[in-house]
Amino acid sequence: MAKDTTGTGGTPRRRGAMEVVRSLRRPKVAVMLALGFASGLPFMLTGATLGYWLRDEGASLKAIGFISWVSLAYSFKFLWSPVVDRVNLPLLGRLGRRRGWLLLTQIALAAGLVGMALIGPKGGLAALGVGALIVAFASATQDIAVDALRIESAADDEQLGLFTSAFQLGYRIAVLCSDALILFAAQHLGWPVSYGLMALLMAVGVAAVLRIPEPAKADRAMAAKAPLWDPRGLFDAVAGPFIAFFRSFGWMALVVLLMIALYRLPEFIMGPMATPFYHDLGFTKDTVGAVRLSAGLAGTLAGIAGGGLLVAAAGRMRGLVIGGLLQGAAIASFGLMAVWGPDLRLFGAVMFIDNFGVGCAGVALVTYLSSLTSLGYTATQYALLSSIYTWVGKPLKGFSGVAVEALQKTHGEMGGYALFFVGAGLIGLPAVLLCVLLAAREPRPAQVARTLH
Repeated sequence: MAKDTTGTGGTPRRRGAMEVVRSLRRPKVAVMLALGFASGLPFMLTGATLGYWLRDEGASLKAIGFISWVSLAYSFKFLWSPVVDRVNLPLLGRLGRRRGWLLLTQIALAAGLVGMALIGPKGGLAALGVGALIVAFASATQDIAVDALRIESAADDEQLGLFTSAFQLGYRIAVLCSDALILFAAQHLGWPVSYGLMALLMAVGVAAVLRIPEPAKADRAMAAKAPLWDPRGLFDAVAGPFIAFFRSFGWMALVVLLMIALYRLPEFIMGPMATPFYHDLGFTKDTVGAVRLSAGLAGTLAGIAGGGLLVAAAGRMRGLVIGGLLQGAAIASFGLMAVWGPDLRLFGAVMFIDNFGVGCAGVALVTYLSSLTSLGYTATQYALLSSIYTWVGKPLKGFSGVAVEALQKTHGEMGGYALFFVGAGLIGLPAVLLCVLLAAREPRPAQVARTLH
């Protein structure tokens, strides 16, 4: 594998899924897996899984698309990330800045999920939307803290690669729980009980926070900075991350940001319509859950391993190009089911392809984003970068239901779905072209973008 020289133009060494599994004997790696699980668990519960619940209760595709806008909290998390970067919480701050924020958000997440379970669609879409917004806000804040802790806890770039792979594996396992296992529970216990069980699973994250030590490197970097309530400290907290980023990459930073903003567009656009599509095909929740847990899990593990090998062998930028193409093809493959109907073998193949393609693209993007942060601004810069790739996709995905219903008027129910999924896959091509441009002229920071020692 290529030597990991993240931040200096080299290729970060990424790990395959089985290598990560073997490394779980190391306490820090196991904790990163658990933190990835805590980070991934709430995501689908305010997105596709919530859409399935709403469709079960007879909600329109238009309403499902609009309520997906609660996930815009992830798009604007950079606005409050300087607070997470600089402020120690009262009482919980005794655990450390990162750990204190993590524990607070995990408690809030569990409470929010219980609230959603109690309200349900029968309590009104507006009230349920407020509950989902609280969960999304707490989840986005958790992401700010956990991403900073993941980067700052690494002793070197190779360990960062291992931590990131473990985190991604935990994240994908959580997605399977909140996107597949929950369907079995919903089928036999009902949706409210299922959401209550998901709230209990947030205990995995709490246990991880209590286990991992607070990283000290960021505190040393912060020691020389003015506090947030000082005008100089406020300016540095808000403007410093931008200044450092543009100083490192110059005008090419604009190309980098545009590519990031468009890269995950296919996944975001199709997301709200996936579970209503399964419903309208006539699959039971048990069937969808079984396929997701079998073919979906296999595709997830293969995608993490493939993404790691891809980045290691081809480099960050070429890995993004290939990952983007795989992602687009995976999204478009859902159109095959709309054409051929509810065939279980085809469903399993599409589910594997989807998880593999999206997994490869996710590993490539997280590797790239992690390489762009600077110590002292870790939480804010990563929150900004990971928010940017949602700025286009999340607002647009709210109109996904409108788009499908419009296509169905002229092409029929399944014809509308087919055209929608193929179109969603194709809209990833501009990001791939930008990746090709960046691969040809990959920006080299004027100075090391991230110091790990």
